[in-house]
Amino acid sequence: QVKREKPEDLPDLENLAQEKFLEMESKNNDSDLQKNEKYMYFKDQLKEMKKQYHGNDTIEQIDEDIAVTRSQMNFICPITQMTMKRPVRNKVCGHSYEEDAILEMIQTQKQKKKKVRCPKMGCSHVDVKGSDLVPDEALKRVIDSQNKQ
Repeated sequence: QVKREKPEDLPDLENLAQEKFLEMESKNNDSDLQKNEKYMYFKDQLKEMKKQYHGNDTIEQIDEDIAVTRSQMNFICPITQMTMKRPVRNKVCGHSYEEDAILEMIQTQKQKKKKVRCPKMGCSHVDVKGSDLVPDEALKRVIDSQNKQ
């Protein structure tokens, strides 16, 4: 449109951008967040931390909360591209991987004297260490219960 119009006929781009932003903002609501994998994962991590520090929630309550978000969670290892059997979570960036796959990756790169970049697409963490990995028990329970169904 800008190429076709005369300079004096150009629309106010700032106002158009503001209108478009307000239009998009009005379309977004909390239900959209329920479909966002990163948001749901963040919520699960908060529940896990709360459990670790307070210990008030029972395993059943946490499992129930996770079951609600099961459809949004990704059980596929970013390294093997297969469903994880023994998931471990990286304490630094929060991503999960198949335990054997990430440990083998770390070992291979260590022999080459190189650092391991988080294999999750888009992650900027460039130095994954074995000491950063913890078993992702919550994810394992969800995967196991999904496999039973």
